[in-house]
Amino acid sequence: QVQLVESGGGLVQAGGSLRLSCAASGRTFSSYAMAWFRQAPGKEREFVAAVRRSPGSTYYADSVKGRFTISRDNTKNTVYLQMNSLKPEDTAVYYCAAAQIYSRSYYGYDYWGQGTQVTVSS
Repeated sequence: QVQLVESGGGLVQAGGSLRLSCAASGRTFSSYAMAWFRQAPGKEREFVAAVRRSPGSTYYADSVKGRFTISRDNTKNTVYLQMNSLKPEDTAVYYCAAAQIYSRSYYGYDYWGQGTQVTVSS
């Protein structure tokens, strides 16, 4: 069992930055692939970024590539999402997720956080 708690969301102007954090419980954090998804009102939940368990290859949606960076600190049981050059279309609830095997589909993830709101004003 893994419990995930996101933090770091908020309101930011277009062009600004935010860093999301996701703290995981349990001693097996390093054995999970971790990902961020987001869901805007009226839209389906979509893949944003993921990082495999060690050695930690990273993957991004085309819409955020070059602007967002995912990273993990296995000593702190935490995964991060650094978001730069934010756009109004990045506005969504951002969710952290964990899975035994990396996937771009939300069906592939077993554990989810409660989500954190990110709002980007124009």
